[in-house]
Amino acid sequence: MAKNRGKKYQDALKKVDSKKEYAVNDAVQLVKDIDFANFDSTVEVAFNLNVDTKQADQQLRGAVVLPNGTGKDQTVIVFADGENAKAAQDAGADFVGSDDLVEKIQDGWLDFDVAIATPNMMPKVGRLGRILGPKGLMPNPKTGTVTMDVAKAVSDAKAGQVTYRTDRDGNVAVPFGKVSFDTDKLVENLKTLEDIVTKARPASVRGTYIKHASIASTFGPSVTLDLTSF
Repeated sequence: MAKNRGKKYQDALKKVDSKKEYAVNDAVQLVKDIDFANFDSTVEVAFNLNVDTKQADQQLRGAVVLPNGTGKDQTVIVFADGENAKAAQDAGADFVGSDDLVEKIQDGWLDFDVAIATPNMMPKVGRLGRILGPKGLMPNPKTGTVTMDVAKAVSDAKAGQVTYRTDRDGNVAVPFGKVSFDTDKLVENLKTLEDIVTKARPASVRGTYIKHASIASTFGPSVTLDLTSF
């Protein structure tokens, strides 16, 4: 498929040895060096795991606050009322509401990155499942977005929390910063994600767990990671 890419991509691809597994620091630096976008690209890691996602106990899903953030300002909404609504506002939530927020989303508004809800709000939020679910925006206890501690959830989201989950093929793809980040900060974020994924290994998995891992910027070619270098 690479032959259909533009010249800038082809030039970047020539700098990557497709047969080589790069040490983490070298891989991050290379991705930074070959990025050619005219904006501050996001850098993403993709882990291919030896899991059977048809088995409930082999599905990974969770959230983690990256030590150096993601470089993206997160717009956070909270479904809450009473004291919880006030706590969310005080913590820096961009929009807080109940029925009014549900109605706004039903009318087509989706200008936010993270949705948080208190448990008592979920019957109302559940009506938005067909809208929020496909976009990965539905609040979920496993990612800490259905909680009574809305202040912490808002703070985590604003601080650079990312969510992760396996797709049907056993891949976990997560953004971990921007090309403009210092290499050491990207490496620290990447190692945090690798540690989380490793610790989430299902007990029923046998043999090699992480089969392959690579990183890439938004438009750049991927660089394969040497898993022994973490």
